[in-house]
Amino acid sequence: MRCVFVQIRCQPGKTYAVADAIYDREVVSELYSTSGDYDLMAKVYIPDDADVGHWLSEKLFDIAGISRTLTTITFKAF
Repeated sequence: MRCVFVQIRCQPGKTYAVADAIYDREVVSELYSTSGDYDLMAKVYIPDDADVGHWLSEKLFDIAGISRTLTTITFKAF
């Protein structure tokens, strides 16, 4: 499994609805509310044989109320 972090910016007033929709899909390992440029941060494990962009688009990015995302791919360095 490949670990990625996804920061999510929500449309005004939609953060709780987006968070609920993310939990309903059961595709994230952890989900946090954050301060700064983005409203939520999700830790997601993606199957090694899956394309990261397609997998996230199909499983997460079509949720109503998401206005922008930033995905950070992790690498095993230690």
